[in-house]
Amino acid sequence: MILPFHVIQLLKSKSGNDLRLPSDCEFLSLDIESRTGVRIGATTLKRLIGLAQDERVPHASTLDAVARYLGYAHWGELAEIEDNGNSDFDTHDGEVRSADLQPGASVEITYLPDRRLVLQYLGDCRYCVTTSENSKLQEDDEVEILNFVLHHPLLVVNVWRKGEPLGQFTAGRVSGLSSIRLL
Repeated sequence: MILPFHVIQLLKSKSGNDLRLPSDCEFLSLDIESRTGVRIGATTLKRLIGLAQDERVPHASTLDAVARYLGYAHWGELAEIEDNGNSDFDTHDGEVRSADLQPGASVEITYLPDRRLVLQYLGDCRYCVTTSENSKLQEDDEVEILNFVLHHPLLVVNVWRKGEPLGQFTAGRVSGLSSIRLL
């Protein structure tokens, strides 16, 4: 069984790891164990993210450990989002969706310990970083962001610096975004 795409994306975001190489699963295994107290072997993780061909169904306890690592009570709660709550037109409090913005709009975000970014919306989910305080993102970086959700990590799908692609970036990985403000 391979995990659903959105769960693999959540694992990438939570671990800060692209999960492209089998060796990446060793790190993920240790991270899951350190956060949940449950050991999931690297070979099992390779199967779950599609790096090893094997259609065995994982034990329920393995899926529950993955869900707990991602901040859910159990696998059923995470699966419920896939079945019922992952497609939703409602805007939640504390969420700004790129699709709802007009080009030229600016979004200010903060996250711990003392990070602040101001991003100007360019359209098509792309932003230009206009202010960067204590962040690895730099002014004039171009980034692709689908949405901003208060108290959740910010997943930057792509970063371009001087036209060169840098890949994904996650901000506020531990405690999420502290504030989101439309300017």
